[in-house]
Amino acid sequence: MFPASDIRRVCVIGSGTIGASWAALFLSRGLEVTVSDPAPSAKAATQRFIDTAWPTLKQLGALPTADPTAWRFSADPEEAAAGADFVQENAPERYEIKQPLLRRLDAVLAPHAVIASSTSGLLLSRMSEQCARPERCVIGHPFNPPHLIPLVEVLGNGPAGRAAVDTAMAFYAAIGKRPIEIRKEVKGHVANRLQAALWREAIHLVAEGVASLEDIDAAVSEGPGLRWALMGQHMTFHLGGGQGGLAHFLEHLLPAVEGWWADLGSPQMTPELQAELVRGVIEAAAGRSIAELAAQRDVLLTQIIALKRDQAEAEAQKEMAGRLDEALEESFPASDPPAVHRET
Repeated sequence: MFPASDIRRVCVIGSGTIGASWAALFLSRGLEVTVSDPAPSAKAATQRFIDTAWPTLKQLGALPTADPTAWRFSADPEEAAAGADFVQENAPERYEIKQPLLRRLDAVLAPHAVIASSTSGLLLSRMSEQCARPERCVIGHPFNPPHLIPLVEVLGNGPAGRAAVDTAMAFYAAIGKRPIEIRKEVKGHVANRLQAALWREAIHLVAEGVASLEDIDAAVSEGPGLRWALMGQHMTFHLGGGQGGLAHFLEHLLPAVEGWWADLGSPQMTPELQAELVRGVIEAAAGRSIAELAAQRDVLLTQIIALKRDQAEAEAQKEMAGRLDEALEESFPASDPPAVHRET
C-alpha cells in the first residue's frame, strides 16, 4: 500500500462541475494539481469555479499556504497524468469513453498510482477491463459538490485491489472527506440507491395527487431530512425506540412499517408525469435561477458542515482529555499522589 501521506501530485481528468470541484478541494489541501479536459474553454471555466469556491473552502479549513491559482492544465490526459500519485477521473458516463481513457492513464502512471473514477453508476469491473493493472483502479464516487459534501464511496477491484482501496480511503480521509467502502459491486453504489428509493416514492405521491411537489419536498427538508444531516436511518430509528433502542422500535413499529412498504408505489414515468414534475419544481423555485438556488444551498451546507466539524473536534478533544486523565491515574494512583513542590 502506498502511504496516503506520500500523495502529493494529483491529476483531475475532466473539469466539468464535478472535476472542477475536486480540483478546488485538492488545491485547498495544498496538493500539486494538474487538470485535463478537451474543451477549449475548460481552463478558464475551471479557474472561475475555483475562484467562486475558494471563500467557502477557506471557511472549511483550507491551508493558509494554499494557492487557488497554483495548478497546471493540459488538454492531453496522458501528459497531465504523468508523474501523478492519484488520478481523479470525471469523464462522461459511457463505457466507450472511460474504458480507453483508463487504459491510456494506466499506461503512463507509476505502479503505485491509484486511478479513482467519480462514476455514479458504471461498473468498475467493466471500466477497467482494458487496463494492464486493473487492480489500481477504484471507484471514488463523490456527492455534488465534492468540495463541500464529505461523502465519497470507494469500491475496489476485488481482493487484488485491496491496496488501492486502502490508499484511496486513507487519502480521502486525510483531505477531509468521509469515505465509505462499497463491499459489493451494484449499480448506483449505496447513496444513489437510497436517493432513488426515496425519489421513486416522492414521484408516486405526486402522481397520485397526495400532495403538491413543493409540499412533498418540504416533508423531507423540514422533517426527516434535518435528522438525516446528523445521523443515518438506522441510528435515527435507534433513537426513535427510546431507552430500548432499535430492538424496541422493531418490536412495536415494524408491523406498521411493513404495511407502508407494501403500499409504496412504482410510478410509470410517462411524458405527462415528467411534465408535471418539471412544472412543480419550477413553481417551487419561485423564480430563483439554478445559480441562485445553488448559492443558497452552498451557504447552508457550509454552515452545517462547519457545525458538524466543530462538534467532532470538540468530541475528539474531550476523548483525548479523558485518555490523558486515565494515563495520569495509572501513573499516579490516588493512594500514592505525586509530591508537589510548594514555595515557603
